[in-house]
Amino acid sequence: MTIDASRAWEVFHRADCLHPADVVEKALDKMATQITQAIGDRDPLLVCIMTGGVVPFGKLLPRLQFPFQIDYVHATRYGTELTGGQLQWISGPHIDPRGRTVLLIDDILDEGATLAGIEERYRGEGARDVLKAALVVKHRRRTHDVKVDFMGLDVPDRYVFGYGMDYKSYLRNAPGIYAEAEST
Repeated sequence: MTIDASRAWEVFHRADCLHPADVVEKALDKMATQITQAIGDRDPLLVCIMTGGVVPFGKLLPRLQFPFQIDYVHATRYGTELTGGQLQWISGPHIDPRGRTVLLIDDILDEGATLAGIEERYRGEGARDVLKAALVVKHRRRTHDVKVDFMGLDVPDRYVFGYGMDYKSYLRNAPGIYAEAEST
């Protein structure tokens, strides 16, 4: 089902705020400190997982106090759907990862299939290490055994949006992490 901006606005106003902006920003500070300590001396390649990863990626970069290169990949299982299908590669990788420490930065670890597929590609292309960061980790059973090395916040198994995560292609800019209101 496609929606328009007015329907998205209604969803936002009924949604439950799981993590307000100040809590999310503190989680990003913590992630940046952990990332800096872990890979700050490795000349890493930081990779934005499009499209949802663009907000946490952009928020993390100025917090990282070491030199790095950036790249992006756009691989999706969702498109405009609410459930995932087969991984589709749209763009990237653009920088050779051979012998590099690669940090994949995404908005959410949900089922794990997208991150697993991207990690597999980078390992296959010769990355020395592939680490993963996700702003949000959803508490749910995963289809793939994926663990993130750096996480910001956890959320229950609900449809969430904000800080890069979307609600049917809208609300990535919501000022916090929200969950669609539960039906009563």
